[in-house]
Amino acid sequence: MTKSLAGKVVAVTGGARGIGRATAETLITRGARVAIGDIDGALAQTVAEELGHGSIGCFLDVTDVASFEVFLEQTERELGPLDVLINNAGIMPLGAFVEETEATAERMIDINLNGVILGSKLALRRFQARGEGHLVNIASTAGKYGAPGGATYAATKHAVVGLSEAIRQEVAGTGIGVSIVMPLVVNTDLGSGLSGHGPLKVLEPSDVATAIVEAIEHNRVDVYVPSWIGLVLRVQHVLPRAVNDRVIKLLGADKVLTETDPGRRDAYESHVAADADAHTLSTP
Repeated sequence: MTKSLAGKVVAVTGGARGIGRATAETLITRGARVAIGDIDGALAQTVAEELGHGSIGCFLDVTDVASFEVFLEQTERELGPLDVLINNAGIMPLGAFVEETEATAERMIDINLNGVILGSKLALRRFQARGEGHLVNIASTAGKYGAPGGATYAATKHAVVGLSEAIRQEVAGTGIGVSIVMPLVVNTDLGSGLSGHGPLKVLEPSDVATAIVEAIEHNRVDVYVPSWIGLVLRVQHVLPRAVNDRVIKLLGADKVLTETDPGRRDAYESHVAADADAHTLSTP
């Protein structure tokens, strides 16, 4: 059964760029009313104006409970009761694990995991009060197999998968849906400088956006993008370790986050570092 999104109120974190923006745009084509939350509040407002159809753009720091609460309150005040939350905000600094700074790891965990935990709690309280709603948590295929070059990132996405599975079981039978979205590398700022290997092609944000929206419409739980990667990952779980390692190498999955174009990647890494510095300076 397909669930109509016409008139539904959807909040998207990290919604001003990449997957978030593409998802907001796709939701609007389905008739949804969309709130775009982003750490760059000015850009969020600009994107909302560009997308139109009553969309709103708001500043949102997913690591701050007061900021998240204000975002959802504004969403409900201007658009109506929240029907769907898409926890999309995330960062992905790359590099050898032992060379990663503690500050980088903490920031990644704070945004990629704690931000999802916080958003999920705030949304679920609203959903439970009404007996309906849908929670979408953006994880990654890296959260299923681990990815060298992005160890802490993979750890945060493993955690998002586990968190979502537990939430799903807790809310079973209450009218609340949970979707876990696990894409390959996507052509966004976060994926800057990364390239496809063999069959592991770089996706476009619209590919993931379509999968997200269809997951909400059809109440799908496991959402792999592309869909065939889900079968590969499920088969890997029953293979002997040595065979599994061989499959990873044949697919080129061990190179996805390690072989990058420094010229393109450095700009993103610098942006993330600058954002972390700014956050540290502004936090008591």
